[in-house]
Amino acid sequence: MSLSCVEPEPADGPPVAPVGGMAAPGGAGPAPTLADLTTLRVGGPIARYVEAHSEEEVIAAVTAADDDGVPLLVLGGGSNLLASDEAFPGTVVRDMRRGIRAESFSTCAGAAMEVPAGQPWDDVVALAVQEEWMGVEALSGIPGTTGATPVQNVGAYGQEVAETISSVRVWDRFERRPRLFALGELQLTYRDSLLKRSLRDPAVGGGRVWGPTGRWVVLEVAFQFRLASLSAPIRYAELARTLGVQPGDRVPSREVRAAVLELRRGKGMVLDAADHDTWSAGSFFTNPVVTAEQAATLPPDAPRFPVADHSAIHQIGGEPVAVEGLVKTSAAWLIAHAGFGKGHGLPGPAALSTKHVLALTNRGGATAADLRALADEVRGGVLAAFGIDLVPEPVIL
Repeated sequence: MSLSCVEPEPADGPPVAPVGGMAAPGGAGPAPTLADLTTLRVGGPIARYVEAHSEEEVIAAVTAADDDGVPLLVLGGGSNLLASDEAFPGTVVRDMRRGIRAESFSTCAGAAMEVPAGQPWDDVVALAVQEEWMGVEALSGIPGTTGATPVQNVGAYGQEVAETISSVRVWDRFERRPRLFALGELQLTYRDSLLKRSLRDPAVGGGRVWGPTGRWVVLEVAFQFRLASLSAPIRYAELARTLGVQPGDRVPSREVRAAVLELRRGKGMVLDAADHDTWSAGSFFTNPVVTAEQAATLPPDAPRFPVADHSAIHQIGGEPVAVEGLVKTSAAWLIAHAGFGKGHGLPGPAALSTKHVLALTNRGGATAADLRALADEVRGGVLAAFGIDLVPEPVIL
């Protein structure tokens, strides 16, 4: 069985709108600001804005920015970005491409899916669940686009995209050519990857730092799924409780998707324009991964979880391999026990979510400076209380 939802691509070149100019398509309306394009709803004007509707347009816009020597930001859903209040002095390329290509083979061979980077991620999950392809059902409701998933090694409720990604096709800004990364080459770890490390590590970036978009611009992500109406084994205790099952049990994937969406809505993690708790970048800090010795210095009731390598699962639906000597603890627990409760910061314009302390939210009218000040306050409080320096998950301009 083959599935295709490829949308037609425009014949013209990529729409471009300078600051104060007209935005495309159709030349209607002013150019957007970063506040218009991000879920935190903060950010200044853009020097040059491009909407790309084909792979050729993405590459052309990226190459033009690199030729001009200006900063580049390739943007999908804008759900993992804290922009600056100042004008962005370079080019923002918004990947507008859609069109999932998918094929189901056999029980042994499974199903394959190729997805352009601009495709909304939850569309991928919804299609996999609909077709009874196992492996991403617990990743339901995550905002943003598919291209961001291998960069962050997106994960939730005990699942990571490292379990189903087969390859990622990119544009290499350093070598000026396309490249295909197999799963093992991506070096996927907890909320990190080779792609993400090129933002900050010159050794990875060919001798330079490439931020705010890394050396490799994701063009397409390929996935491999196992055919199964039941989910992968439930690994996350909260999800198991919501489903009324034991960890390790399997249930229909549709039930997992519904339960995850319910849990995410309860935490303000499903976008809703009317709910300021969702004016956020999701979880603002990653869960700290520390040595066993560091974990021993935490209070006895602090959560301690094994660190797992999800890219080392030998078959889809199998168990990840434990990483010896490392322990993961809960950023939310550390924040709450450092004295920052739900709604901390209210009635100010930037505050912790009233539903979940791990989300920094815009209560309406917040600036990037407001949100950075709140992040610094929380980060400093956790460092003082527990000696752990929280790492922000979003890209910060």
